[in-house]
Amino acid sequence: MLKRTIRTWRARVARRFGVPLALLGLVTGFSPLASSVAAQAGTMQNYIVLYGSSAVPADAAASIARSGGSLVYSYDQIGVAIARSDSSNFRANILKDNKVEGASATASFATKLNDDQASSADASGPPPGDLPNAPATDTDTLSPLQWDMRQIHTPEAHAITGGSPAVLVGDIDTGLDYTHPDLAQNVDDANSVNCVNNGVPVPGKVAADDDNGHGTHTAGTIAAAANGLGIVGVAPNVRIAAIKAGNADGFFFPESVVCAFVWAGTHHVNVTNNSYFADPFLFNCKNDPVQRAIWKAEQRAIRFAMQQGTVVVAAEGNESDDLSHPTQDVTSPDTEANPPARTVHNDCVVIPVEISGVIGVTGDGHNMQANGGYLKSFFSSYGVATADVVAPSGDSIFGRNAEAVNGRVLSTWPEKFKTGSLPPGRVIESCDPTAPNVCAFYAYLQGTSM
Repeated sequence: MLKRTIRTWRARVARRFGVPLALLGLVTGFSPLASSVAAQAGTMQNYIVLYGSSAVPADAAASIARSGGSLVYSYDQIGVAIARSDSSNFRANILKDNKVEGASATASFATKLNDDQASSADASGPPPGDLPNAPATDTDTLSPLQWDMRQIHTPEAHAITGGSPAVLVGDIDTGLDYTHPDLAQNVDDANSVNCVNNGVPVPGKVAADDDNGHGTHTAGTIAAAANGLGIVGVAPNVRIAAIKAGNADGFFFPESVVCAFVWAGTHHVNVTNNSYFADPFLFNCKNDPVQRAIWKAEQRAIRFAMQQGTVVVAAEGNESDDLSHPTQDVTSPDTEANPPARTVHNDCVVIPVEISGVIGVTGDGHNMQANGGYLKSFFSSYGVATADVVAPSGDSIFGRNAEAVNGRVLSTWPEKFKTGSLPPGRVIESCDPTAPNVCAFYAYLQGTSM
């Protein structure tokens, strides 16, 4: 994952989903940071406006205008509007509307790593009945370097099926390189979108092109094709949609995260991958009036997607924190160079992984523990109440061995970011593909009748 995508290229059930083939056979936290996100006079900013009902009222545009702003986009499905204003009094003014439950400027709420208002109307989902399936091979040029796939036994699973093209995965990330030879055949243009434009969806794979690299890397772990070139993903036959919510600097602003999940829900995405935390706070505190509006808007969007049948998979993070017993946050807001340490408790959560119903993933390397099982990656966060599964993420310190020489995981990378030190096939070794592994596994399962 990225630096801000749960830090530097960032168990409800504490057991691994390590063998897909076998499974196929089978107290108030005080936040001193509220003042740091106050609106600055004369600075145009985006705002999340959270309404008390589950719909945006008909007079929202007029109310926002009276408060000194303009309506950018309405997410009527979840009662959230995106507004813009350069007034330092906008939040105070809009909160006078008794229909508004909360509001917050979003500029300081990005998780770090055009103007067309696209329709978010329903798109058709997979056809009913049996889904098409075909086996896949693991004999691509760089397959011998994919220790992570052998750890979870994907070659054995691929002998049965490589997943179904009727299954749609949404990679909520920084976009993906739709021209990449290991991804191009599986990219779904119609269901791809760029949500970075103030939370307004701009559809298509071109709009969702990756200008950071992180999204292309996660996409390869999920759905790199078995085509004789480069690597093979966990589910090489599924379709993958780029849902671009992270910008070129790797920030995931709240309006983009809301846009991404509403898009996933309305476009019947079967499963989403989320290898980031929603900026700028690693821990969003529900009892902070500013952070609460952001937390609740994102929660509504995530729940909306899940209510439409979307499985949401998210990484625990790369902070080596126990998310079930947090004590302090030394990362937030990550829009600041040297953020102050703040005390946090269980009323402060990491989004999206700590939203109820989200499948949380922690990571391991490739060295065994004395009592069995692989060692947890040194950087991977965890939590008995948040981590549901474990997947390979690499470990450059404790995960090196003859098979994993540098302990890292190989995946796809955009040509435009390639350096002379990279191996052929537009790939790079890095961390942390925990969530993409599990996301792809769920996509794989949805394409089988087993």
